[in-house]
Amino acid sequence: MSTAGATADPLAALGALPGVAESVESVRKSVDRVYGHRIMRRRSNAITSEAALRGARGSAALAGADWALEEVRRRTDFSGDDEARTVGAALRLTAEAGQLLSIWRQSPLRVLARLHLVAAADKADQVGRPRQEGEAVDEPLVGLPLPSAAEAHGRLEGLAELIIAGGTAPALVTAAVVHGELLALRPFTSHNGLVARTAERIVLIGSGLDPKSVCAAEVGHAELGRAAYLKALDGYVSGTPQGMAAWIAHCGRAVELGARESTAVCEALQRGAA
Repeated sequence: MSTAGATADPLAALGALPGVAESVESVRKSVDRVYGHRIMRRRSNAITSEAALRGARGSAALAGADWALEEVRRRTDFSGDDEARTVGAALRLTAEAGQLLSIWRQSPLRVLARLHLVAAADKADQVGRPRQEGEAVDEPLVGLPLPSAAEAHGRLEGLAELIIAGGTAPALVTAAVVHGELLALRPFTSHNGLVARTAERIVLIGSGLDPKSVCAAEVGHAELGRAAYLKALDGYVSGTPQGMAAWIAHCGRAVELGARESTAVCEALQRGAA
């Protein structure tokens, strides 16, 4: 977050970048639209469950396991191969996110460690803690230069301090920074993308922007495509105002697409088709 500078509230400063306010307002309108749907007032639990499934599918797709939604829905065994394990990890993380909301604002590092433990339960000696010097990172779809373990630890601590301190930044800005910083740092030896997208979800829920977790940004990230995702991430890592604003806008568009997906689910339920 090199553009954050020495301001008292660096996340709020990012909210003042050109175009970010427009993204924040567009996201708010999209979220309000789905929450105002008559089906949300009667069957919000069903919409939440469906958004969780679709969000997990989208996050797994960005991690290299691009399965059809119906395959994710019908499958019960996710231990067969790397793709199946990735989908299983995404599903577990989505289920875990709602259990960690009360802890996030007080101890975000504890939450991130828990998310990694849930995602990478098959690698017991390296799970639930940041990587150490010399440990390799299995994140082949993110080709950015890897910060040293010391740098990753320091920036992770800084991110946690910002979250604990709170501030006036819009939820979209905070969620985008958490997501981008975790992808840039890749603080764990594996599953960083899955953890980053789950952390984004936790911020959006816990902030009150999407309290029922029906606007799955992971759906939008997958729909926008891996190439656009990585290009936007390059902007974040550049640290320039334009790059940071582009990443925040990309994350905003992903939330809007997630909201649109849940609106479509509401419409289908209203028609009795789902």
